[in-house]
Amino acid sequence: VILYLDGAEVTQGKQISLNAGRTMITFTGLSPKLISKSIQVNIGSDVTVLSVSDKINFLTEQIETPRVKQIKDSIELYDDQRTLLNFEISAYNQEKGLLSKNESIGGNDKGVNIADLKLAADYYRTRLKDINNEIFKSQKKLEKVQSMLTKLQKQLNEQNGNVKLPTAEVSVLVSAPAKTSANIDLKYVVKESGWVPSYDLITEDINKPIELKYRAKVYNNSGVDWNDVKLKVSSADPMKNASKPDLQPWYLNFSTMPSVAYYGKNNNNSFDQNQLNTPSIAQSQTLYEEEVQDKKSANKKQELPKVYEEIQVSELSAEFEIKQTYSIPSDAKPYLVDVTSYNLNASFQYYSVPKIEKEAFMLARIAGWEDLDLIEGNANVYFGGNYVGQSHINTRTVADTLDLSFGRDKKIVVTRNKLKDNTNDKLTGTNRKITYTYEIVIKNNHKSPIQIEVEDQLPVSQNTEIIIDVIELSKAERNELTGQ
Repeated sequence: VILYLDGAEVTQGKQISLNAGRTMITFTGLSPKLISKSIQVNIGSDVTVLSVSDKINFLTEQIETPRVKQIKDSIELYDDQRTLLNFEISAYNQEKGLLSKNESIGGNDKGVNIADLKLAADYYRTRLKDINNEIFKSQKKLEKVQSMLTKLQKQLNEQNGNVKLPTAEVSVLVSAPAKTSANIDLKYVVKESGWVPSYDLITEDINKPIELKYRAKVYNNSGVDWNDVKLKVSSADPMKNASKPDLQPWYLNFSTMPSVAYYGKNNNNSFDQNQLNTPSIAQSQTLYEEEVQDKKSANKKQELPKVYEEIQVSELSAEFEIKQTYSIPSDAKPYLVDVTSYNLNASFQYYSVPKIEKEAFMLARIAGWEDLDLIEGNANVYFGGNYVGQSHINTRTVADTLDLSFGRDKKIVVTRNKLKDNTNDKLTGTNRKITYTYEIVIKNNHKSPIQIEVEDQLPVSQNTEIIIDVIELSKAERNELTGQ
């Protein structure tokens, strides 16, 4: 099985004996979610394939797994127990009703002596007590049986045991010149199967290399279990359209819809015929502003220097062969498969934005990552033997350095405080001057020095009457547009 990001290619082989002439070969018990257009048949060179067809066989259902069969047998057993207990409770209730209907002893006209009355009362009391005890015991047993039935039903749902899908069949008509034996291979792509990448980033210290464990979360919902199959994972996606996109003409014209005005008390609709096929004042203003904006953007594009970055991709897709065989049941659940692992040399860089969070974030920078055939996905981060959290590997970049976030580093302490002695508010005439002073302190509790980038911001004025002066930036780089 070759697993794609969406879909999977299944290959099945069989050695068969053929007589001279035409022979119909039928593959049975296949996935009902196979794509007919993807079917391929390979056979010996002396044998000619005349036709290939597929169909769904609704009369033949999939073979149940031993686990599903065991659960269904248990459900049947407990369901029988529930039925018998309900019969017992019903019988006792009918007996209670029979006793209550025969409360008259000796008839309405004839009395009963004290001895007979005492015997009758003892009998009723004893029997009703026994009946109620038996009903109570049966109801307790029934509750346990019902609880077990609920658990078994949930487990059956977990195993997708209630889903009874039909199977597919592929018929191949071949022609052989003489009696021979041949190996026939059938390939087809199935839907609702595939894999997603999952990574583990492990390092003990910032001075040690990073171990990157490349794993695949494999899922199979094709309707057929894969038992002890040879797996490959591929970054290709056969479900996507393979045709190149075509850019259609983009026609621009004035709106031909009339502007409707309302006049008078009756709100009669009326409009000027001259407004047809001509832009309104608002439309003209919008078109003019867009034209001016386009000219400004064009001039700005001419002024900006063009910077190009080049990356190299070895192939359109990467393929990894899994060394050992796996069994993936058709239950749509993810199963973790080890793909490969890398030891990476990384330079660690720290970042901090103390105005938002007074913590330092550790970033590992890896060069030459293009050769690793990574795919965008989530990564579990471990640092110093402890689980740090979950990060994200973003491969949609043209940079030659891949940044991997290792989360917060508790050994780096960052504080940002407003200095009251250097903060004041003065009013001179109609002008008001406010001075703010902030101090950012970073403490490194590691045994070795670190490189850290600290980000803060200055306010940006959007009014000509508000003037911002910078007194001291401690040699920081400043973005005039954003205040960063």
